[in-house]
Amino acid sequence: MTIDRQGRVALVTGGSRGIGAEIVRSLHAIGFRVFFTYVAAAAAADELVAELGHETVACVACDVAEPVAVATLVPACLARFGRLDVLVNNAGIFAENPFDGDDLDAWRAGWARTFAVNVFGLADVTWHALRSMRANAGDARGTRGRIINVTSRASHRGETTFADYGASKAAVGNFTKSIARGCASDGIVAFSVAPGFIVTEMAADAIAQHGDAIRAEIPAGRIGTPDDVARIVAFLAAGDADYATGTTIDVNGASYVR
Repeated sequence: MTIDRQGRVALVTGGSRGIGAEIVRSLHAIGFRVFFTYVAAAAAADELVAELGHETVACVACDVAEPVAVATLVPACLARFGRLDVLVNNAGIFAENPFDGDDLDAWRAGWARTFAVNVFGLADVTWHALRSMRANAGDARGTRGRIINVTSRASHRGETTFADYGASKAAVGNFTKSIARGCASDGIVAFSVAPGFIVTEMAADAIAQHGDAIRAEIPAGRIGTPDDVARIVAFLAAGDADYATGTTIDVNGASYVR
């Protein structure tokens, strides 16, 4: 069964750089119109829109940790493209926050900010998206909406120097399962995509400091690329895996196999 993706619309949070930008490109390549967010990288966002074309791609500044800004996001997407079919929750932050630090305020601030973006912001965007998706007519598979959450290998194995990040991504993985179970009757499916280390700006410092050790634990022999993740996201967005709703696809070169 082939689903016509022409005219379908995807919303991607954190779409201006790295994994997010490659997701935007991959979704556009298979026929989606794409609306994406950025925070500080306005120039990169504008360049991506210019690269793919203003008629089918648009962007808006939005910090998903700010509820007022999030409340305007889905309406902005609908105003620009008229509908919302796929939400890709990619926006996220990561910073070292080791157990052996001696500043409790810094420790707590790291946890608060990480969860504000990675969990609470993601949940808010999803809440608004669901209300739009429920109004869609079902496609050839009867699906009204698809939600794809970018989590992390860290959510499964635990981390030694950024436990707040791992815990936040574990929460998102569980939230994905809740969406799948709680929204199936609405014709909405949900998936998690869990990358390991990927060559991005966010991971650059960790790779620079620990690159040899990171590569040594990856049987595939290389650190992943944004395209490795984006291809999986595009596959899920295309609608060929809907009956696998609630599942997680690991993208880590067999560095952590569950």
